[in-house]
Amino acid sequence: MSEQAEMNLPPKYDPAAVEAGRYQKWLDGKYFQAERDPNKEPFTIVIPPPNVTGKLHIGHAWDTTLQDIITRVKRMQGYDVLYLPGMDHAGIATQAKVEAKLREEGISRYDLGREKFLEQTWDWKEEYASFIRQQWAKLGLGLDYSRERFTLDQGLSDAVKEVFVQLYEKGLIYRGEYIINWDPATKTALSDIEVIYKDVQGHFYHMKYPLADGSGHIEIATTRPETMLGDTAVAVHPDDERYQHLIGKKVKLPIIGREIEIVADEYVDMEFGSGAVKITPAHDPNDFEVGNRHQLERVLVMNEDGTMNKNAGKYQGMDRFACRKQIVKDLQEQGVLFEIEDHLHSVGHSERSGAVVEPYLSTQWFVNMQPLADAVVAMQDGSDQEKVHFVPERFEKTYLRWMENIRDWCISRQLWWGHRIPAWYHKETGEMYVGKEAPADIDNWEQDADVLDTWFSSALWPFSTLNWPNTADEDFKHFFPTNVLVTGYDIIFFWVARMIFQSKEFLDERPFKDVLMHGLVRDAEGRKMSKSLGNGVDPMEVIDKYGADSLRYFLATGSSPGQDLRFQWEKVESTWNFINKIWNASRFALMNMEGLTYEEIDLTGKKSVADQWILTRLNETIEQVTRHTDKYDFGEAGRYLYNFIWDDFCDWYIEMAKLPLYGEDEAAKLTTRSILAYVLDQTMRMLHPFMPFVTEEIWQQLPHQGESIVRAAWPTADPQLSNKEASEVMKKLVAIIRSVRNTRAEVNTPMSKEIPILIQANDQTNQQQLEENRDYLERFCNPSELIIDTEIEVPEKAMTAVVTGAEIFLPLEGLIDIEKELARLQGELDKWSQEVARVEKKLSNQGFVSKAPAQVVEAEKEKQTDYLEKKERVQARIQELQK
Repeated sequence: MSEQAEMNLPPKYDPAAVEAGRYQKWLDGKYFQAERDPNKEPFTIVIPPPNVTGKLHIGHAWDTTLQDIITRVKRMQGYDVLYLPGMDHAGIATQAKVEAKLREEGISRYDLGREKFLEQTWDWKEEYASFIRQQWAKLGLGLDYSRERFTLDQGLSDAVKEVFVQLYEKGLIYRGEYIINWDPATKTALSDIEVIYKDVQGHFYHMKYPLADGSGHIEIATTRPETMLGDTAVAVHPDDERYQHLIGKKVKLPIIGREIEIVADEYVDMEFGSGAVKITPAHDPNDFEVGNRHQLERVLVMNEDGTMNKNAGKYQGMDRFACRKQIVKDLQEQGVLFEIEDHLHSVGHSERSGAVVEPYLSTQWFVNMQPLADAVVAMQDGSDQEKVHFVPERFEKTYLRWMENIRDWCISRQLWWGHRIPAWYHKETGEMYVGKEAPADIDNWEQDADVLDTWFSSALWPFSTLNWPNTADEDFKHFFPTNVLVTGYDIIFFWVARMIFQSKEFLDERPFKDVLMHGLVRDAEGRKMSKSLGNGVDPMEVIDKYGADSLRYFLATGSSPGQDLRFQWEKVESTWNFINKIWNASRFALMNMEGLTYEEIDLTGKKSVADQWILTRLNETIEQVTRHTDKYDFGEAGRYLYNFIWDDFCDWYIEMAKLPLYGEDEAAKLTTRSILAYVLDQTMRMLHPFMPFVTEEIWQQLPHQGESIVRAAWPTADPQLSNKEASEVMKKLVAIIRSVRNTRAEVNTPMSKEIPILIQANDQTNQQQLEENRDYLERFCNPSELIIDTEIEVPEKAMTAVVTGAEIFLPLEGLIDIEKELARLQGELDKWSQEVARVEKKLSNQGFVSKAPAQVVEAEKEKQTDYLEKKERVQARIQELQK
């Protein structure tokens, strides 16, 4: 017992004291380091890398707690476990945070320049990475820090370049035009998070575009009439009967005079406006997609500074808003613009300059997704050894639906923080070069200024973290593919799908065997947590109040796989109470086994029925907890553990163990002490993945082998210790004791008062079993006399109860004042009769039933059932006393 000499459990459980310093001891012992042992089966989980934009939230705590439980179980089961930590550079989000910080100092990234700005961003990363590690430690995560990775590590950068170049050479990466957010004031592209949407009072401009054949016109409406100069089509819905005869015809674009076609596209909402819309592929992202489907020309009518270009004809050189005013005037004069309607709409503004953001056609990099998607869809039709298993299974359909309707992926971002695109352009010829290394004559080349989408590097996480593309690396060979990915259902498309298709493309196998999906943490009312609602929960505050073990157990057992979790402080407190129960039971057990060594533990002696029962229940619990943890159903595993610890071990076995422990039979004492030590040891091992700190604290004081419970073996059921017959006898004893206690409570007779108890057994076998365990019945029922027989002369006035194998009679004469008890019960009957009448009147009112919310009506029905049951129970007691 390595630490037992200097440790004792204090009278009160204090999570702060229990958890202080423990994590560092685990790290010092290198208990979390993967061994790369060829004789052990590897088991790998790579942490979904948190962004270095801030501190971890309650969703991170839930996600990592589930991962840590899995890895702790597998480590105890003898696997060579690698739980690999790491963080994501989160290009857009981190750059925005750093730029916001710089703005507070009155400077911009342009004032610093690219290199100096990146230095500032690396400083930010180091600061927040340190915060995240502290939080991981506080949660008790068993991470192998010797293998920690970051998405901008040199090794991961090598992997990114390898993938980009290979996909480019295969024709799966290409460069093309796309609509981006453009800030005309600063002449730069913006990421989505740099765009702030504000409600602005604007207008809908209703116009008539004349048909080219002179046969009429078609009505359209727009909020940006200046973009009509770049229209290349008018679109209607293919099922809209009003326009069937016009599809394929042409209209003449007012002012410009260019003829454009009327096309049919499902993008159009038939119910909105006239059901016809102008299509401007160079100035609207939705129109861009429509244009792609119909091979429409892209006509850009603005310059980067927001002025109109040569394609705008006579409006060239005008500011876009001045152009809007002039073009509205001109259209009105031509009779084209026939109505201006007030319209409040959401308009994007640049977070940096405040300018109205312009959707703008720009050249970007893309991944051709169809071939990659086809390969992983086919993989899911393969064998169990090939496919990725989603838990719950329903998420596989969500994943496949997205893959089967895939669109090309725009991977370039106009940022400085991230993986620079490995493409260079010759300064004189404009020739493009793509490669893992820069061109030899670098002075003649200029690298692409853009960086890759953060998800591009994150998609390689399961294998880039294991040193791929170096396929000869020992970690890669031993630990890939990984076993489980634990993540939220909200990033199936962003991350999970991309990891799968990249792994299939570059390693021809799945990146992980299973994907365990969980939901979102919501507040107690089921609302999503957000800054605006102010309902977020800091996991570190929860730990400060109740300890990491309470938080972890609540998070792990608070919902079933794939479901959302409601955070409730009362439930965390309830878990804290559960740990107190464990603590107090452990203190009792430890005090009564003081001095017992591991070698002295002896389970071969004569066992009482309670001994045999608790060992049987332990075996059953081991089997159930193992089964449910293996299928990631931690809520059910936790339920079995809770019931075994609270009900079986604490409430029953410990109380029954006091008989031999306080008796004179030394052999019985040793057996009981040994069983206490064994059951507590096995229970702490099962509970350890959920509550690592308190279980280590208790286990260190038990007679054990090994340095830490982290490396202790996972329990396995021992059939030789199970006795089903003894277990059944114990169930009968428990039922009798409970029944007597309940009856005493009903007639207000305390346990301290002796009462006669008569038990009529169904047969001689039951009689013998009860006689053999008379000590328990006398100890826990406190009878003045205890008669056990197959034939009992039933007293005239007695409370009765039926249990399996026996009937119990408690004579009431002399026990209570019958008249007083009848008066008290009559008062109760009146009370419940009034409640029943009130609720029945309410439910018979059709106005209430039809108008009240369903949950209110249901609550009243539940009250009706409850009040009726109470009324009937009181009536039965009155009849019993009046016999």
